[in-house]
Amino acid sequence: MYSIHFDADQTLLDFIQQKLNKLDTFFDKIIDGEVFLRLDNNNGINNKIVEVKIFVPGQTLFTNQESSSFENATDAALDVLSRQLKKYKDKLITH
Repeated sequence: MYSIHFDADQTLLDFIQQKLNKLDTFFDKIIDGEVFLRLDNNNGINNKIVEVKIFVPGQTLFTNQESSSFENATDAALDVLSRQLKKYKDKLITH
């Protein structure tokens, strides 16, 4: 996990790790993953951005979610990645 231009506290890192570990229930052949946490200060609004890359055999799945908190952005990223993993798994089964 990488926090860009700030230091993330351990409870946030543990929360994100715990959430993303649930992706193994959708597809058990995940090779690796990367998480980037960013602060975006556009228009005076402090938005939190969570970018997640998941490496599976033959492909890289990616999502970029923005919210008012890292926890909400992580939940949104988890939803997107779970759909991507299910779609990828279905594609593997049909071929």
